[in-house]
Parts: sequence; C-alpha cells; structure tokens
Amino acid sequence: MSNRQSQSGNRKFDAWVDEAMAALPPALAARIENLAVKIQPRATRAQRARWEIPDDEELLGFYEGIPLSERTTDYGLAPPDIIYIFSESIREGCATEDELREEVRRTVWHEVAHHFGIDDDRLEEMGRY
Repeated sequence: MSNRQSQSGNRKFDAWVDEAMAALPPALAARIENLAVKIQPRATRAQRARWEIPDDEELLGFYEGIPLSERTTDYGLAPPDIIYIFSESIREGCATEDELREEVRRTVWHEVAHHFGIDDDRLEEMGRY
C-alpha cells in the first residue's frame, strides 16, 4: 500500500492521516501501488516552483507522480509517487479539532484520487471537490 513520513511534529495529526488512509474502501486501498505519504508543515518555495503553484494559492496537499491510469509497462523501477499533506496549511483553515480531522481525511482522499488518475475537474463533477 503506502508508507508515511512526517515532519508535522504532531502525533494526533499523523494519526489522522493514517486513519484516513486506513479508511479507504478496501478494494481501492488494495490497488494503491508505489505510494508514499509525506507530512510537512507547508509546501516549500522549491515545491511551489516545481509544481507551478502561485505563492498566494493555499495548498493543503499535493500529489506528485505518475497516476495509475497513465502507467505503462515502462514504469518499472520508478521511485514512489508522493502524496504531500501540509499540516499547518490545513490547521489554519479549521476552527475545531473535528473540522481539522475531517479536513485531513478529505485532503488525503482527494490526493489519493489523483493517484488513481482522477483530476480536479472530474472530482468536481462527482461532487467531491
């Protein structure tokens, strides 16, 4: 499935990320391949530049990799795709612990959808964005 690395400094936040991954439907979770989850406070300037994200755009999470829907037999020994979860960015938008926990789940699932090749337009059509 996936592995997780954290720089959040908050065990509860990290546990919510793990909880969100564990709560994925089993049939979906079984299809996750070569995926790492990294928690860091915010996207770095270098990441924003690489991903072409403006400084004034809030970023709660980001998927970086080759979606399952685009992988070919040439995929081979590729490094893991990475889902980044930005703990401080998420925390700033939530007033309560319940809101924070729900936003963590929502963000993790949103980025997992990108791993499966579902883009933001399709997520919006599905009412998931």
